[in-house]
Amino acid sequence: MANQKLKAPEGTPSDVERIKEESNLLRGTLKESMLEPISAGISDDDNRLMKHHGSYLQDDRDLRIERQKQKLEPAYQFMLRVRMPGGVCTPQQWLVMDELAHKNGNGTLKLTTRQTFQMHGILKWNMKNTIEEINHALLDTIAACGDVNRNVMCNPNPYQSDVHGEVYEWSKKLSDDLLPNTRAYYEIWLDEEKVAGSPEVEESEPMYGPVYLPRKFKIGIAVPPSNDIDIFSQDLGFIAVVEEGQLIGFNVTIGGGLGMTHGDEKTYPQVGKVIGFCKPEQIVDLAEKIITIQRDYGNRSVRKYARFKYTVDRLGIENVVEEIENRLGWSLEKAKPFHFDDNGDRYGWEKGVKGRWHYTLFVETGRIADREDYKLMTGLREIARIHKGDFRLTANQNIIIANVSSQKKKKINELIEQYGLTDGQHYSALRRSSMACVALPTCGLAMAEAERYLPELIGKIDDIIDENGLRNEEITIRMTGCPNSCARPSLGEIAFIGKSPGKYNMYLGAAFDGSRLNKMYKETIGEEEILSELKVLLSRYAKEREEKEHFGDFVIRAGVIEATTDGTNFHN
Repeated sequence: MANQKLKAPEGTPSDVERIKEESNLLRGTLKESMLEPISAGISDDDNRLMKHHGSYLQDDRDLRIERQKQKLEPAYQFMLRVRMPGGVCTPQQWLVMDELAHKNGNGTLKLTTRQTFQMHGILKWNMKNTIEEINHALLDTIAACGDVNRNVMCNPNPYQSDVHGEVYEWSKKLSDDLLPNTRAYYEIWLDEEKVAGSPEVEESEPMYGPVYLPRKFKIGIAVPPSNDIDIFSQDLGFIAVVEEGQLIGFNVTIGGGLGMTHGDEKTYPQVGKVIGFCKPEQIVDLAEKIITIQRDYGNRSVRKYARFKYTVDRLGIENVVEEIENRLGWSLEKAKPFHFDDNGDRYGWEKGVKGRWHYTLFVETGRIADREDYKLMTGLREIARIHKGDFRLTANQNIIIANVSSQKKKKINELIEQYGLTDGQHYSALRRSSMACVALPTCGLAMAEAERYLPELIGKIDDIIDENGLRNEEITIRMTGCPNSCARPSLGEIAFIGKSPGKYNMYLGAAFDGSRLNKMYKETIGEEEILSELKVLLSRYAKEREEKEHFGDFVIRAGVIEATTDGTNFHN
């Protein structure tokens, strides 16, 4: 029986809902569109469906005006994203992605903030072949985008304990069990070829329903004391609870999400709230039931109000928890104590359990590419050719060359030195703690630069850092080209969200452990004012900070910004 306290918002369904409803479970006319030879693009309806298959149609915005002058269609290309729970891939899979990036993409790979690969610059006529080859490597792209559960994040730490491996297996199970049932993906891209290990499924969507979710849904698993996956940014989060070296279960968080819309106060970033504790074997059931609540009660009229955080806030968290437990038929236990130290990565060589070695490589803004003075892509390719362990993509856009035997460590280290690959120790701690989304020229939503600009800006901030003796002080800094927040800027101690070309809103004061949002400090400012403000603030921080005080905590204590009082902060 339906809960009378819970109601979906009234209103005419958005056009995206119509597209999904008419799509025949995500098929639409995609198969025909991809074969149409006249245009390099596809219709808007098919592009909406394409996201559920792991891809977006984009165009090179650097070329837009010139192509318009020449009366040519935009330089259409596809971005393709892989589903890779926990960010783990084999050396063989790495080599396939490298080869495809050069054969069909723009010659680079982007490491996303959700621990997977993004490939840009794929032309329409190369899409089917690219997806086929990814699947032959036992990866796939289904549900990497779209109104479904996205790539499940997980602490990729392979060295600290056996529990990390156990948690990774749960991330895989969640990812697989929450996939859409439709055969559309296999029909369109794989000629109905069955992928190794894929389940036999009926042609229905018992969990998602025929129109899937109102918006994307994100799940992550954190293993304290590291909050590298920013657990409080997830729609649904699981915090591992370990006692005497054994995983006993997970604390559960719901309602996180960082996207917003400039100028619309009804949209806002929010950290998730802890609602209880469950046993490991209960998390798939729990995730399924929570997804069905979002399916039934999320906003299907206005997409910018459709994320699960707004559903939780509108219905009331107590009512949502009651409904979760009603659908489960069992109750969550009381949350158990936990503690986070930070949300960054540990760089360089670490020796872990079972005598294996692991090297975390710094990858600025997550871009795997060769430059004239830094052959990062080539070096990693050569390592993949001899590596017998695995690669792990971190939520901070870095790479762990993981599970290296003592025998292989010497050879891999020689390749690291030969190609000058770096753990970033010669950079400032600020640069090592940076993240940026793709933004221009390929993202259609970007209002300003991010990936192409943040490294340059940090170079200028480094001068201020060095003047004040802060070179080794970790300060998280993040930049996005728009407020959709793909690089999780609301959890940066210093953050910039694009407003217009060369102009950003500047935010300060997030917690170093990812548990508190920042607040806007300055609106619509450019580089000159950014550097002027940071010159004063970083000088004050160097002189006035207390012992072991992080920058985000300092700016609140010093009265530079006020701590938020609207319930968006989290304190355990």
